[in-house]
Amino acid sequence: MKEYHKIDGVYKRDEYSKKVIPVYRNEEFALLKDALWYFSEKIDGTNIRVHWDGHQVEFAGRTDKAQIPNDLLEYLKKTFGGLVNEEIFEQNFGGKDVILYGEGYGPKIQAGGNYRDNVSFILFDVQIDDIFLKRDDVEAISRKFDIDYAYTIFVGTLQQGIDYIKGHPKSLIAKNKDYYMEGIVGRPVVELRDRLGRRIITKIKWEDIKDLVEGEINNETNSSL
Repeated sequence: MKEYHKIDGVYKRDEYSKKVIPVYRNEEFALLKDALWYFSEKIDGTNIRVHWDGHQVEFAGRTDKAQIPNDLLEYLKKTFGGLVNEEIFEQNFGGKDVILYGEGYGPKIQAGGNYRDNVSFILFDVQIDDIFLKRDDVEAISRKFDIDYAYTIFVGTLQQGIDYIKGHPKSLIAKNKDYYMEGIVGRPVVELRDRLGRRIITKIKWEDIKDLVEGEINNETNSSL
C-alpha cells in the first residue's frame, strides 16, 4: 500500500535558528505564488490509509508499521468493512487499486478531543493507481461512505493562504469553538507535479508562521517609537 507523500511547508527554514524565513521553499511555489490554490483545514490527528485492492479492504497508519488505536480501528472496520461496504467499493471502483487517505481524529488522538467527542475518520485525498482525484470527486466519495471530508475553506493565492494563517484563525471543524486551527493545506486548483514527478502541495502551519507574525509586530512597534 502506498504511503501518503510528504507535504512541504510553504517557506524555507533557517539552518541555524531552525525558524522559517519568508522565502518560498522551492521554485514551484515561487512560480505558482499568484495562481489559485484550494485551501483546506489541516487536522491534528493520525494519518490513516483505507486500501481497496479490487477484492478486499485493509487499513494502515502513516506507515505499514504504525499501530492504529483500537477504538479507531473498530470505527474503520464498521465504516469501510463488511460485505455491504465491499459492494460500495466494487460498484464505484471495480478492480482498480484505490487508497482513501485521511486523518483519524477524536479523543486521545493528538488534540482530537477538541474536534469531537468520539473517534472518526476525515477524508482529504483519494488516489486511484497513480492519479489523485479532483476535490469534487473526493467529496463525492465521502458522501458515498457517509464520512467526514476536509472541505475547501477558500480558494486563493499562496500569499492569501499565508495571510489567513497569520490571522491565527479558529478551527472551522472542531466542536470546541475556541480551539485554534493547526494550519491549512494548499493544492493548485489544477493538479500539478514537478520535474521529478512529485505532487505540488504545501502546508502552512501556525507554529511555523507565528515567529514571522511576532517579528512583524515588533518591527511595527519599533518603527512607531
